Amino acid sequence: MKIYDISLPISPNLPVWPGDPSVKLELIASMDKGEDANVSHLSAGVHVGTHVDAPHHFLNNGRTVENLDLDILTGKAFVLHLDDDVDSITADILDAAPIPPATLRLLLRTKNSHKWTSDSRSFDPNFVAISPDGAEWIVAHGIQLVGVDYLSVAPFDDSVPTHQILLKAGIIPLEGCDLSQVPQGEYDLYCLPLKLLGSDGAPARTILVEM
Repeated sequence: MKIYDISLPISPNLPVWPGDPSVKLELIASMDKGEDANVSHLSAGVHVGTHVDAPHHFLNNGRTVENLDLDILTGKAFVLHLDDDVDSITADILDAAPIPPATLRLLLRTKNSHKWTSDSRSFDPNFVAISPDGAEWIVAHGIQLVGVDYLSVAPFDDSVPTHQILLKAGIIPLEGCDLSQVPQGEYDLYCLPLKLLGSDGAPARTILVEM
């Protein structure tokens, strides 16, 4: 059995969405300074690193992250590799892809994944994302969770439509996955977001296990 940890490491070097708070991780009690234990303090936005969106994020409907269905967040998933010449994940792209019938959880590996293997840690607004018609395709095909390999399922300059289409349909967006080392194929997905009461999203330690 092989386990792929597709969670991004959270540190002050991690890129965040423009306008979101940066990651601050600091030691506030140190054994080297005579304390009984080491204690760290973390400050960050809830949409940091590998994370899920709750419907409240774009629908303002009170459906927050602690109410997300764990049955959707865990189970069989398909990782699809898209060619590096794909700049937008459209309905036509998905329609031509070898996605198994009845797939409920779909993770999309694009050229975004190269960003996590490079030295650059600055935010790149030119990431590959799901177009609104791609989101409609996902809804029409009964997918319940969709994961992407950058910090948003939606394009940087037009983030509302894709999010609203997915969230209104009850689909969970899983954003910020590191799929750089994951071959195309079927896996067992385990995605466990922090149980933050009343939050519009939460970081999630997420793994894929070879079936």
